[in-house]
Amino acid sequence: MPEAKGLPLRVEDVYAGYGKLEILHGVSVEANPGELVVIIGPNGSGKSTLLKTIFGFTKIYRGRVIIGDKDVTKVPPNQKPYLGLAYVFQTDNVFPTLTVRENLELSKIVYLARARRGELGEEAARNPEKAFREKLEEVLDMFPRLRERLSQRAATLSGGERQMLAIARALITEPRVMLLDEPTAALSPKAASEVFDTIVRIARSGITVLLVEQNAKKALEIGDRGYILVQGKVAYHGSTREILGHPELGKLYLGLAKS
Repeated sequence: MPEAKGLPLRVEDVYAGYGKLEILHGVSVEANPGELVVIIGPNGSGKSTLLKTIFGFTKIYRGRVIIGDKDVTKVPPNQKPYLGLAYVFQTDNVFPTLTVRENLELSKIVYLARARRGELGEEAARNPEKAFREKLEEVLDMFPRLRERLSQRAATLSGGERQMLAIARALITEPRVMLLDEPTAALSPKAASEVFDTIVRIARSGITVLLVEQNAKKALEIGDRGYILVQGKVAYHGSTREILGHPELGKLYLGLAKS
């Protein structure tokens, strides 16, 4: 994958939830370009709610969400992709009745809008349609199995292939920040390993990646830094190596055997 330019993401002292139900209590998280930051913790700790809050699906009572130098706290979800933010949902992240190609081409409207504004380079601004076709080919080169299945309906794909399709569709929009919500849930070990490898490649391309994952040990092994959420608060944050090597954190919060 060619070098991409990410943007720093900052969540600053955010209190958020649904209606009057507050789930996040003063959460602060940051991730930088080319960095893979993992969010882990017990079930019900607010991990997925954090991603939904960043994208605009919850009510923020206090605090801010900043991408690059832009405060996006009040930007609605349907506008976030145009700012370079991509969100891959845990489930229902593809359109099963559409073909693989049709799913991928749904990203065209966002790509063309960003290209015409000059955000994707001079070549893309001069000929957005051509640039989109080239971007589609680039992404298909990353996911050769999707290329083989372009005419198939997404409903016929395996679980791992569906996740690859969801990630591929997000990549076509040229995101600067990518949010991934438990992308390996219910996948076979082989499929999960392929998805993890893809996520690492995305981060190393320069995109800012925030990953929520139930498989805490594997997420920490591939990540750069980690945050442990417990009951809607950050209980600990540091390098993934520090978290994996901590004598108590794994046992207390992550169900890991003591090193």
